Amino acid sequence: MFNFNINPEILSIGPVSIRYYGIIYALGFIITLFYLNYLRKKNRLELSKDDVYDLILYLVIGVVLGARIFEVMVWSPGYYFSNPGQIIAIWNGGLSFHGGLIGAALACYLFSKKHKLSFLKLADAIIVPGTLALALGRIGNFLNGELYGTVTNLSWCVNFPDALGCRHPYQIYASLGHFASLFILLMVNKKEHKQGFIFWMGILLFGMFRLILDFWREDARWLGLSLGQYLSIPLILIAGYVLLRHYKSQFYSS
Repeated sequence: MFNFNINPEILSIGPVSIRYYGIIYALGFIITLFYLNYLRKKNRLELSKDDVYDLILYLVIGVVLGARIFEVMVWSPGYYFSNPGQIIAIWNGGLSFHGGLIGAALACYLFSKKHKLSFLKLADAIIVPGTLALALGRIGNFLNGELYGTVTNLSWCVNFPDALGCRHPYQIYASLGHFASLFILLMVNKKEHKQGFIFWMGILLFGMFRLILDFWREDARWLGLSLGQYLSIPLILIAGYVLLRHYKSQFYSS
């Protein structure tokens, strides 16, 4: 049993505070920047150094806006419409995974159209560091004391300050799920594949791990599943269909 007493703030000066959550979120974009620059130097991406920085800007805007809009409009509209001042308080958490994924995909698409690049090749490049960023992001959720799991008596349960009963550390489970996805993608990415294969593999893994692990997340449920699980089912079905329809031969070379 672990009694959660971590202060989510690293530094606070008046109304301004720096949180682990924000630092980790920013770290995800920095990792993506370095990874894309690495691919550029290896001539695996037809981008200039300035293009890489522009792409990161697109991704920051797309991910943050998509994740926040989805959180406000889908996950917690009642809370945010009752507390409109909290809509912009992203440092307190509340960035939806599904919304961030849609925002990142849209940002990637718009950037690829502007620079006349292959969307799928760009998506293949971004999905790898993006998965690592998601793994780190769930650790940020843990440090923020949010998104905890259901009540349990397991020896590694956590007593969170605003939750009754000892809880599954769902955030850690989810982080490990993303690290497992990252490992699989890195193994698959060792060989050359048809454009889009790595991206769709990542989407499939995201959906599968979310569907499974959310059984240990504290959430409202309808017919046994949470909203996050229902939103993950289309990811699994679409990615599974695309992989079987267009990338079946790639599995034999993975």
